[in-house]
Amino acid sequence: MNGIEHLLDTNVLIGLLKGHEPAQRLASEAGLSLRRAGISQISRIELLGFPALSQQEEQQCLALLDLCQMVHITDAVETKAIALRRTGKLKLPDAIVAASALATGARLLTLDERLVRAMAEQAGQS
Repeated sequence: MNGIEHLLDTNVLIGLLKGHEPAQRLASEAGLSLRRAGISQISRIELLGFPALSQQEEQQCLALLDLCQMVHITDAVETKAIALRRTGKLKLPDAIVAASALATGARLLTLDERLVRAMAEQAGQS
């Protein structure tokens, strides 16, 4: 086991950084421990690649990311992302994030209802 219990979608990361109640509630209800949380490479790119990111916000993002475990785009993640994309229901970044959760056996924490439904469908097929 890789020790990752939850994989955090980009919208949850942003919500935690900004103190948004829905993200904080989701994290609390899930019993989130950042030390046992994973972050997809795609979420790191999305966070740090935001064009209007200030230097202070970048430092806050890096501090949060450093608390979590990076989930790299491995062959297993790639294979699962391809399968998810073939359904036509997910954009590539969402497919990679979902595939990262599936490949690690982690619960995906997201505020994206479409992604929640796709993960539920995937679980039903397993």
